[in-house]
Amino acid sequence: MSAHKLFPGLVATVLAMMALVACQPSGSGKTEQAESQESGWSPPVATDIQGEETAVLTPPPQVPSPIDRDHPTKLVVHLEVQEKVMQMADGVDYTFWTFGGTVPGSFIRVRRGDLIEFHLANRADSKVPHNIDLHAVTGPGGGAVSSFTPPGKETVFSFQALNPGLYIYHCATAPVGMHIANGMYGLILVEPEEGLPPVDREFYVVQGDFYTRGGYGDAGLQPFDMEKALKEQPDYVVFNGSVNALTGDRALHAKKGETVRIYVGNGGPNLVSSFHVIGEIFDTVYIEGGTALNHNIQTTLVPAGGAAIVDFRIDVPGELILVDHSIFRAFNKGALGKIEVQGDEESFIYSGEQRQTVYLAEGGAVQQMPEDEVPVEQPVLTKQERIARGENVYKSNCAACHMPDGSGVPNAFPPVAESDYLNADVDRAIRAVGKGLDGEITVNGETYNNVMPRLNLSHQEIANVLSYVYSQWNNNGTEVTPEMVDKALQ
Repeated sequence: MSAHKLFPGLVATVLAMMALVACQPSGSGKTEQAESQESGWSPPVATDIQGEETAVLTPPPQVPSPIDRDHPTKLVVHLEVQEKVMQMADGVDYTFWTFGGTVPGSFIRVRRGDLIEFHLANRADSKVPHNIDLHAVTGPGGGAVSSFTPPGKETVFSFQALNPGLYIYHCATAPVGMHIANGMYGLILVEPEEGLPPVDREFYVVQGDFYTRGGYGDAGLQPFDMEKALKEQPDYVVFNGSVNALTGDRALHAKKGETVRIYVGNGGPNLVSSFHVIGEIFDTVYIEGGTALNHNIQTTLVPAGGAAIVDFRIDVPGELILVDHSIFRAFNKGALGKIEVQGDEESFIYSGEQRQTVYLAEGGAVQQMPEDEVPVEQPVLTKQERIARGENVYKSNCAACHMPDGSGVPNAFPPVAESDYLNADVDRAIRAVGKGLDGEITVNGETYNNVMPRLNLSHQEIANVLSYVYSQWNNNGTEVTPEMVDKALQ
């Protein structure tokens, strides 16, 4: 029997590595002489390397402390690959492939000229081999050719950090796109010799697009969907590996008057990020993570497999909202985070009413204007399962307008808490969710005249979300079943 039949994955991996090597032009990039002539800098030689250190790596959104050395050193990096089930969204799990047990992988901070001894370990319980391509590496495959690591093994290679900047690293084992799509990416910062200008806070944020068998919010352990990935149709676009990774009790924190630096990456595998912070302007952007600077920028593009550094000073308190300004990705697929800023009001710079719960995720349900089309039905659940899943539907699709506590928004979106409109007529409530609303209604004595788009929810999901709403906030506890939805929507 031929080797390619015995080990098809291994053969594919070797072929991918050969392709990586073949893609490296023999004369590409700057020569050391050209670099030296351009900037007066030449790479340290072996006798310039002083001492040895073990790199301090941090999980997102943390960043290692700035380097205070004035010389290059031998820096030993230990990074372990872990394949593990983690949460993608409320009620949704996914088997992530990770560097260091997180998505993105551990942040690596080095100094220009350092000699890096890189140890890549692959846990024995992993299912497949992995490697690493660091975009900061000058050499074949960015290290991928030298780091192919089967489960239960460790490989070691070394490289010198020649170019300052912020770089993506990722797995490059075949199928490369699948490994990246499962979360195998992170950032490595090569500080210039003089370091970066000091700031008060640094954060680590990486965007990624994910492709699951089920749609956005579908509960359970979701497998990777290669067909969606090939069509570049992600179900989730998120910061730091999951919906709500940077919101709620995991939001970032800062104080008025502080300077903030965000190291922004985009693992892809497919989409380009339009990174924006609602309520701020970037004072300085290190374009694509390099040494070219731009100033007073509203939104910066971060390509798949690329990075950027953004600096800004915070002048007023409140919530700053991190988004991919390809805006449906933010409010409907998960690419949304928050910086909670504490401090006294600065009314001369900004005054007026602020409602800090406006920017909430809206979920992945397709919104349409009211019509009579009936969604596809899903399997029957028990009452408790219905309420639990209904909570996920509500948080994903309803909370942005009706608020997480059901209180609504005065003069805009009616409350669903203690709602006489819902409690008086369950069929009317079903039709409102199943067909949408257009026109004037009265809820708890207040008149609302707005449009509620029909959400493309299954009959099961309509039953689930209404059962959840009826079970909360002093509503009457009605259990809504798919059969009731069928009848009301006939």
